[in-house]
Amino acid sequence: MISMPDTPRIQPVKPGSKEKILAGAIDLARDALSEFTHPECVGDHAGIVIEGERVLTHCFTCLMPGYLGWFWTVTLARIPRSSKVTINEMALRPGEDSLLAPAWIPWASRLTPSDVQPHDRLPYQADDPRLLESFEVTGEDADQIESFELGLGRKRVLSPEGRNEAFERWYSSDHGPENHGTRVAKATCSTCGFLMLMAGSARSLFGVCANEWSPFDGKVVSFDHGCGAHSETDTPPSTKMWDPSAPVMNEADLEVLPDGLAHSSGDR
Repeated sequence: MISMPDTPRIQPVKPGSKEKILAGAIDLARDALSEFTHPECVGDHAGIVIEGERVLTHCFTCLMPGYLGWFWTVTLARIPRSSKVTINEMALRPGEDSLLAPAWIPWASRLTPSDVQPHDRLPYQADDPRLLESFEVTGEDADQIESFELGLGRKRVLSPEGRNEAFERWYSSDHGPENHGTRVAKATCSTCGFLMLMAGSARSLFGVCANEWSPFDGKVVSFDHGCGAHSETDTPPSTKMWDPSAPVMNEADLEVLPDGLAHSSGDR
């Protein structure tokens, strides 16, 4: 068998064991490897690893490309008061300097929220700590199934842990107070007419923006969040480059007629 990358590393030592019979069976171990891999892939004898009483492993340098620091190993054993050597197993095992693949992580554990697209389907988690049975919720966040909904309502709802995680995630994101839009805003969402309140304990911290002109439309925002689309704020008043003076009329060439009409001397 060939060992998987999570096999413990080995560190061969030079033969010096009192187990002379097994330690001296180097040629036997090498010959056994010829049935396990190509002889040109087996390098020099690198030493032995003591596995137990009358059990040791011979290690040979692996010459296959991509397996620097790995060893072909042959584990030998014998019974008490016998000189007959038995081959227990052969394997390819990593040394102290070999390159190993990272530990396997299940697909569901490797995913992050940014990896998920709307058409993806997530695996079901029966013991998700963020959820609990709907009938177990009490207090301000109670979400009981009414009798007429029995069998039709939600089976699980957010647990206190799930709510706290969501609140912390929302508040520390751009939907909370720590963003450039809030810093330059003239007022916070708590005084905005477009803020729709939420239910349960979330209503004391968050609401949903209902202003289509806001970049946060349809998103959860904290009460101390802010943006330039606040319902009660306005754009700054425009400033004039100069103040125009009152119009001036030249009356030097006007002649007043008896009927009260006036015309310019240039019209005569």
